[in-house]
Formats: sequence, structure tokens, C-alpha cells
Amino acid sequence: MRAILRFLLLCAALAAAMGQVSAQTLARTEPSVDTVAHGKALVDAGDCVSCHTADPAKPFAGGKRIATPFGAVTSPNLTPDRDTGIGAWSDQDFVRALRDGAAPDGSRYYPAFPYPYFTRLTRDDILAIRAYLATLAPIRNPTPPPELRFPLNHRAVMRLWDALFFQPGIFAPDQNKSAEWNRGGYLVTGLGHCGACHTPKDMFGADRHGRSLSGGRLDGWFAPRLDGAARGGLKSWSVEDITEYLQSGRNGRSHATGPMAEVVVNSTSKMSDADVRAIAVYLKALPPGPREPAVTPPPDDTMKAGGALYAHACVACHEADGSGAPRIYPPLPGNALLQSADPASTLRIILDGAQTITTPRAPNPGSMPGYARQWTDQQIADVTNYIRNSWGNAAPLVTPEQVAKARH
Repeated sequence: MRAILRFLLLCAALAAAMGQVSAQTLARTEPSVDTVAHGKALVDAGDCVSCHTADPAKPFAGGKRIATPFGAVTSPNLTPDRDTGIGAWSDQDFVRALRDGAAPDGSRYYPAFPYPYFTRLTRDDILAIRAYLATLAPIRNPTPPPELRFPLNHRAVMRLWDALFFQPGIFAPDQNKSAEWNRGGYLVTGLGHCGACHTPKDMFGADRHGRSLSGGRLDGWFAPRLDGAARGGLKSWSVEDITEYLQSGRNGRSHATGPMAEVVVNSTSKMSDADVRAIAVYLKALPPGPREPAVTPPPDDTMKAGGALYAHACVACHEADGSGAPRIYPPLPGNALLQSADPASTLRIILDGAQTITTPRAPNPGSMPGYARQWTDQQIADVTNYIRNSWGNAAPLVTPEQVAKARH
């Protein structure tokens, strides 16, 4: 009887000890408040909400249709719902998704999900992001299948794409550069995935070799050069100019419009001052990439016709000399976006108009009307050529055919 009693007491002691160990293990694995806050900051820096939110009432629940040259994909659910989100994922599942572009079942993601950039993230940062996402309210929202053309509608094809174009690997700091420069490089080439928009793509949707951050097409817009090119790049911008633009959506040289406006509102305006400045330091240090195209001045009759249209419709805000009202109406002389080799963004603004975004640092709104209904393709081409080649500006000629294509 005593032996049985001793055995039962021993079992109880072992159970208590195991419970204590389990509690200690749970306490060690439960992410700290600081880790969750760090994850939130990383999620902001990665602009995750812009792609993974279709309904503002259901943040991070996915469902946003993302167009690509090969069809469309729908962003997945990042909330901790166990059936339709990432609630049932392990930490390693999440790491593999961001580092390798692989789903828990081993299938490959499409690079509309920017894992070719996220692969540069450290494991600690990836797990901090997961810790923050785990604090969100679970939302049930199944992801519909991609709408891609053959053969890309078969995910197995992505194994070949990865073998050809995907280079996994964590960001490697340059020991000859400052800590601030390296932080900016980590954010620009990794978490911020700036090259997803600002680097031109080849026919397979991969970054063009040797043309990093030299500008790229996106949904009818042109994401301008971020290198040190003289006309269409950031050579004339200071670190302070870049910082102000990312924090407020405007500076004394330009305003954020189109897809970049969403990036500023949802991402860069929420980042820490130190991280935004680090991005600016990194970008300002980039040398000029591919040579800008030689420019032949537009014919005199084009400049005369464009100047008349400008005098009639534009001088009230942009002034006769194009100086505008910096941070209210952007100045046109030396404007990098305006002088981009690809006029897509300029045409979008003239055709559709523009609304200045508001941020805590720049709350005053501004707007520009669109001229798609008032002006013909020839007139829009003329005024575009005028502003792209006046006041010291220089940019390739825009044709009425280009305007017609942009109009549709």
C-alpha cells in the first residue's frame, strides 16, 4: 500500500514539474511587447496592408486583385484565421514563405508576392512580422485561384522560374559603408521591395539584369528612376529632399501620385525618422545606371502649340515659368518624373488629373483637373512636349499615338 502511495505521489510530482516546465517554455516562446511592436514597424515598412487589404473593414484579410502582364492574382489572407489565413502555419512555414517563396504544402508562390526581395530579411525580423500578424483579429476570407494564362496557371512552372531568376540570400552588409547606409540598403532591396516597381522587368517578369532601380512600368504608370541619373533620377535631390518626400508625400521638387501615393500613405509616412533617412542616404549614394536617351528638341510648331495650351490652362497654378507653388503645386523645371524617358505618369496626370495626398506632416490638400475630355490626343501630346522641354527640361518626344494608347 505504501509503495502504491509513493508511486502516486511521484507521478503527481512529475506532472507538476512537467507543467512548470511547459509554463516556462510557453513564457519563453510568447513574443514580447517589443517584438510585436517591432513586427508592426516592419509590416508598415513593407507596405503589406496595401496589397493584402481589399476591404478597409477587413485589414490584412487579402482578396485584392493584382494585375500582372500574365493575368491576375489575388492577395492571400494574412490574418490568423486557421482555415483561410496563416493561423495554422508554423514559424518555419512563415520563414519559408518569405525566404524561399514556398507555401506550407511546398507549392511555389508567384513573384507578385515579392519574395525575391523578402529573401534578404533576417530570421528575427521575419518572426517579428509573424508575431505582429498573430495579434490581428482572425477573419475568414478564402483566396480565389489565380487568373493566369497557360502555362503560368500551373504553379509547377514557378520552380523553373525560381531556378532561372530567383537568388535567395540574406542582405549582406557592406563593411566599407556606414551603418545608416546598410540599414537603408536592407530596407530598399529587401523589406521595402522598391525594385518591384522601380526596376524594369523582362518578358518573364524578372528584374532586368544591370538595371536595378532605373524605373519601371506599373499599371499604366511609370515608377521613376531612383538612381543618380541627371534628368530622370535623383541627382538633383538631396538626402533631405528624399526624406521629406517619403515622410509627407511631397517636397520642393515633386509630389507623390499614382501607386506611390499609396506607398507614402500606408508605409513610408508611418516609418521612423531614422529608417526613412537611412533609405534616403542609400538612394542618394546610388550611381547613375543606364545612360539616359539623347533628346532632340521638339519642332517649333509643337512647342508653340503646347505653350499656348499651357498659358490657357496651366499658368494659374504652375506659373508662366513653371515654378508653381512648391508643396502645393509641384514645380516643373528640373522635375525628374516629368523628364523621365517614359512619359506614362505625366500622361496619366494630364488625362485623369491628380489629387495631392494628405499626411500628418502635410495635411493641406491640392488637386489638378484632368483634360481627357477637353483636349485631343494631339493637344495633350503638344502640351506634354512643351512642359517636358521648357525651362531647361529635356525629354523624348511624345506622339499622339502614345497619348491614344494611354487614354485607353
